[in-house]
Amino acid sequence: MRDSGLLLKVFGPLLSRAVVGWVNTTGMLAPQADQAMALGDWQERWQEDRIGFHQPHVHKMLEKNIDKVISGRTGVRVFFPLCGKAVDMKWLADMGHSVVGVEISEKAIKQFFAENNLTYSEEPVPAIPGAKVYKGSERNISLYQCDLFKFSSAIDGQFGAIWDRGSLVAINPRDRETYAALIISLMAKDCRYLLDTLLYNAELYTGPPFFVPDEQLATLFGKSCDLELLQSADALTERHRGWGLDSLTENIHIITPKSI
Repeated sequence: MRDSGLLLKVFGPLLSRAVVGWVNTTGMLAPQADQAMALGDWQERWQEDRIGFHQPHVHKMLEKNIDKVISGRTGVRVFFPLCGKAVDMKWLADMGHSVVGVEISEKAIKQFFAENNLTYSEEPVPAIPGAKVYKGSERNISLYQCDLFKFSSAIDGQFGAIWDRGSLVAINPRDRETYAALIISLMAKDCRYLLDTLLYNAELYTGPPFFVPDEQLATLFGKSCDLELLQSADALTERHRGWGLDSLTENIHIITPKSI
């Protein structure tokens, strides 16, 4: 019994803090917990050009942190989940890196190649019924048109870098554990995963993009990866005020596999 009392004294406060942390995180996520968008909803947004999330220039935080992502390597395989028509892909390919993206919208993929004056070939993906892969002729860029959750390392290997801007914050909150498991499975041992997240009052806006607190990142990735916050910036614009937000913080994290 004395041993039990000692254990309670030692571990009791730690357990209490863990429980409080879990309750706080759950409470923060509660307003958006049941929010969901179907793949068809995203395809509809592309068809109707409701793509305010697309940026016509290379993301400033990617530019600022590119050395931490590439880390002196050449010919890095870079993965873009939910890539849209991000110009960041050509920027990295122009540096000599190879790019693989996954996107549900065929229109987004074709617009990427057209707007960057790139030609491509089109092939079926036998492992994913109905899926296609668009392969650039002038640059090492392969874009898969399919459900992200049907993609795997068995289809196109693992990656030395991942740029996640608008992916984790776009998937349905209830799918985050599945998403994290997929991303981890795509990470090579030397992978450097650059992740962009948004912090705001989830009671004021239902999303997407969804609110993803740092505490949840630790839960999703902390067991097998090291996480570092690289940059935090005030990202509030008039567009966001139109959503009803009074503050918005953009965080950039670098996530790397733990050494075995």
